[in-house]
Amino acid sequence: FRLALIQLHVSAVKSDNLQRACGLVREASAKGAKVVALPECFNSPYGTQYFKEYAENIPGESTQKLSEVAKECSIYLVGGSIPEEDGGKLYNTCTVFGPDGAMVAKHRKVHLFDINIPGKIQFKESETLSPGNSFSMFDTPYCKVGLGICYDLRFAEMAQIYGQKGCQLLIYPGAFNLTTGPAHWELLQRGRAVDNQVYVATVSPARDEKASYVAWGHSTVVNPWGEVIAKAGAEETVIYTDIDLKKLAEIRQQIPILSQKRCDLYGIEMKK
Repeated sequence: FRLALIQLHVSAVKSDNLQRACGLVREASAKGAKVVALPECFNSPYGTQYFKEYAENIPGESTQKLSEVAKECSIYLVGGSIPEEDGGKLYNTCTVFGPDGAMVAKHRKVHLFDINIPGKIQFKESETLSPGNSFSMFDTPYCKVGLGICYDLRFAEMAQIYGQKGCQLLIYPGAFNLTTGPAHWELLQRGRAVDNQVYVATVSPARDEKASYVAWGHSTVVNPWGEVIAKAGAEETVIYTDIDLKKLAEIRQQIPILSQKRCDLYGIEMKK
């Protein structure tokens, strides 16, 4: 099946972001994509100072638009992420809509991005956001898909559990920056893909040098052999790749690590 990743240029005007995102979703569908994904924080600028101002309830304006365009195009739409307000708390939340427009998954970012690299970047999502507390998977007629958001990619255990639960594609809307992007963006994706013999897709906003937080871009798809099979540059674009589950099955047969794990010696478990 064809997967499309929309590397959207995100502005400060929410209505413009929604309109452009929906237009690119239609374009991706017209080119045969059955699963389409948007980037992290696709409806608002990324930054702790913006989350409260742009936050919405779910359902709300942005998710309503995602539901409508998923139904119109008869696709699975991974709605990047938006700042979500619920019960006085804010979350970084990804919603997924099916071909009938119904919400099939909702993932709140589990690991909050609190880092301090002296002289490079300091950022603390936990100043405004609360963490999610659950894994998020959804079924399609093609395969089972696991979800993470940005910093979740760094936690190998999460991807391993998705693999154990039968996911063959992991999708991470994310916005790495100009420090961590060149260092780890592709490396982490290739690691997650090889460790679990799954496809890994990451969807970044396009780079905006004038933004307070500058995203690395380079939305990417990696196959279960660890090869980069599609990669964007820094600009707004849509990249396409065909997910070949036959190739995935062949790789798992040739190097059967999943059945060779020594579960008598070690294990990773999902606690809730």
